[in-house]
Amino acid sequence: MTKLYKEPIFDVAQIAHVEILSNTPKETIVFFTDMLGMQVIEQINNQTYLRAYEDNYKYSLIVTESDEPGLGHVAWRTTSPQALERRVKALEASGNGIGWSTDQHGHGPAYQFTTPDGHLMEVFWEVEYFDCPVESRSKLLSRSQKRPLQGVPVRRLDHLNLMSSNPAADTEFLIETLGFKLREQIVDDGYVLGSWISVSNLMHELAIMQEPTGQKGKLHHVCYWYGVPQNLYDAADILKDHGYFIEIPPNKHGISQAFCMYAYEPSGNRIELFGDTGYLILDPDFKPITWQMKDVPGNGDTWIGAVFPDSFWNYGTPVTAPVTLEAVAE
Repeated sequence: MTKLYKEPIFDVAQIAHVEILSNTPKETIVFFTDMLGMQVIEQINNQTYLRAYEDNYKYSLIVTESDEPGLGHVAWRTTSPQALERRVKALEASGNGIGWSTDQHGHGPAYQFTTPDGHLMEVFWEVEYFDCPVESRSKLLSRSQKRPLQGVPVRRLDHLNLMSSNPAADTEFLIETLGFKLREQIVDDGYVLGSWISVSNLMHELAIMQEPTGQKGKLHHVCYWYGVPQNLYDAADILKDHGYFIEIPPNKHGISQAFCMYAYEPSGNRIELFGDTGYLILDPDFKPITWQMKDVPGNGDTWIGAVFPDSFWNYGTPVTAPVTLEAVAE
């Protein structure tokens, strides 16, 4: 007898852009342009739009001036206009929908919603592609523009990691409403401490990790991709030389198998830099991988190198006053 599968949802195509908040916007922009080789596309009021040289769309990062660092919003592009309509209906039915926004820059109408933990997100279809000036066009027709000569230039936006008071609830919401697939997970005595999920063949476009004090809506990190591990050593060299804090030097994850590095941009947001993609998922019947928390330190977090510092598990933005889990439960 043929096994009955729940039909997968293929309505969301990819992560399109991320907005981060910064209380030091000028210094934050210098970090992304001078160090990571990103390009400022436009500055509108208190927002700066930036792109990496292999991003297809007009921009992939928005830096918004704010009183404190953190996540502004994350945007996902659907696979078609009809797919957008279907996801909007699902989001409305979930009770987490906010409504349509038509004043976004660089793309068409977007439907905004929040995760159960309060992270602001949106889905849209219509988008403005990057119109590269003739003098900046690469001879590689598959590349959006020439490789920049400034800094150690990142190639494209890769993924986002959020901190949550309830990773299981956020994971289930995104699987059910947007069609994410669970790839890897950390559990401790049955409690979900972290999930890595994706809508594509990438191992993840989104990770959700436990916020240890129960605070809601925090950002763990934004990740940009380089291409090869050597790029991370080059980036570490210039970041160290120019006084930027490197939390974790070039290393390799067990979860995702990707070559990684973590630094803080000046306002305090954590930025991850990928030196390879890890593994791809081509099997349509891929079975999620479950890690027990006792096996993660020295294996799941870092496959090569020292165990990650406590800050990796405890620090996120905005930086909030500690609260107890008992207080959150009340």
